[in-house]
Amino acid sequence: MSDARKKRSLAGVTHLSHQRAATPRTATLVYNALRDDIISLRRRPMDLLNEKELEAQFGVSRTPIREAVLRLADEGLVDVFPQSGTFVSRIPRRALYEAILVRKALEDTTVSIAVEKMTPAGLRLLERNLADLAACLHDGDVAAFHIGDNHFHKLISDIAGFPGIWAIIQQVKVHSDRYRLLTLPQEGRLARVIDEHSTVIACMRKGDKAGATEAMSFHLGKLLGEVEKAEIWDPNYFIEDAKPLASAEEKGKTP
Repeated sequence: MSDARKKRSLAGVTHLSHQRAATPRTATLVYNALRDDIISLRRRPMDLLNEKELEAQFGVSRTPIREAVLRLADEGLVDVFPQSGTFVSRIPRRALYEAILVRKALEDTTVSIAVEKMTPAGLRLLERNLADLAACLHDGDVAAFHIGDNHFHKLISDIAGFPGIWAIIQQVKVHSDRYRLLTLPQEGRLARVIDEHSTVIACMRKGDKAGATEAMSFHLGKLLGEVEKAEIWDPNYFIEDAKPLASAEEKGKTP
């Protein structure tokens, strides 16, 4: 075999290896883009994800698209129906409640620690964030408000010295982010969020650990109360993913 032929063969193998190695990276890029679209509601519950349209949009082959969709399905963000197609999932009510419950427990603890570690610089960052949220309210920019709202909670984790807690919260709050973006446009909601954040900051400024914890608990606890109200659920956006608990009377019945 000639040297030229060897070089061509090796080049071919190298090119194929690069293609194979690039597939997971490409799938991750597609996954991240679609995930962001779903969480931000650019793709809403029950929207169809057309494979050919996604291939054209991202300029990739079918393989990374399917790998990305499988990852989204594992997270409960899409539903795959072999004979019908792939659709953005509706928000599961029970999973949403559990996510808020976990987040509330973590943030109640975090804000308590943050009060002890508060610095003038940390306080300035929180107050600047509050001003940014007020500007978003003035402009009616719900998307920017949601980003600023998340930043407020991340700042508290950073001040507490436990940024990893916010990383954990981000993993569990996927459905609650979707819920928040659906409900933030409600009249008066943005102003209420600002007031609740302001109360948390005021307690932190005074070094009032109990007050800050109570204010944060109230802020996130209101979401739990909303999720309990079945009448707010639009079946186009939400799905009941767990049967209600049986009453004492029903538990006493024999099958």
